[in-house]
Amino acid sequence: MSARRSRSSLYREAKVLFAKRDWRGRARTPRSAAQHEPPGEPYEFPTGWARMPAVRVARQGIQRAGLTPLTWSLTKPEIRGLDRLEQVTGPVVFVANHSSHLDTPLILGSLPTRYARRVAVGAAADYFFDARWRAAVTALVFNAFPVERYRSRRLRSLAPQLLARGWSLLLYPEGTRSEDGWMGSMRLGAAQLCVSRRVPAVPIVLRGTYAAMPRGRNWPVSGRPRVVVRYGEPLSPVEGESARGFNTRLTQAVSQLWAEEEMGWYQSLRAKTAGELALPTGPKVASWRRTWESTRPLASRRPPAAWRD
Repeated sequence: MSARRSRSSLYREAKVLFAKRDWRGRARTPRSAAQHEPPGEPYEFPTGWARMPAVRVARQGIQRAGLTPLTWSLTKPEIRGLDRLEQVTGPVVFVANHSSHLDTPLILGSLPTRYARRVAVGAAADYFFDARWRAAVTALVFNAFPVERYRSRRLRSLAPQLLARGWSLLLYPEGTRSEDGWMGSMRLGAAQLCVSRRVPAVPIVLRGTYAAMPRGRNWPVSGRPRVVVRYGEPLSPVEGESARGFNTRLTQAVSQLWAEEEMGWYQSLRAKTAGELALPTGPKVASWRRTWESTRPLASRRPPAAWRD
């Protein structure tokens, strides 16, 4: 009975996807010939099919055999802090900074298998779900679901429903990719979700991804630039904590992870304790200088050799 319902649901979603549309998701009727229709409810691209067992198997193959090897061949990823996830059970909300289209493939490719198999990625509804072909590819490859960045359309949020079904989430609280490589303020949505659903948040910071593939590029720069993915300690909301208070703690954790690249773990921890760290929003200088600084390749941090020849 459940298999029959799944097939029926898939058929209904397929009708929604392709009804009166061409293969690109565009209407077959020219706008000049279409009858006027008053604005109705905002369109919600169906993504439930992307979490069906057969599609999950296909996505795992796409990521393991294609996406992850390709990303690793074009960059030199260094993954830090995965041991901090060993004691975490149940779904979590991964909270990361966002400056490049490399961010999601790097995170999905570095996650332990138990999380990588059951993580859904929040993607901008007005960018990734504005055309049906792009929405279908994004949902298939990344298990993405639409996130409304603006209040004008007021789409129904799928995040609480996914958490209730045991899915972890990958969210970018800045709401968009950085225009110059520096971070913007972290919105309250992810923190509110953690507080209301009583689930932990895992902060993630990516360094070097903007230099490797800045906004506006469709392919990483040559030379396999070094990129770093750092996982922080999971943070759980405490009893009575507000979303704003929890978001402040998340911001502090992200600031510390960012500083670890230059200062190291111990010095960044001391700086955080002393209140000397802030969100890396960049220097207040001309835009070209901000971009120039953020596209500087990450320096190698290889440990010194234990002996010399």
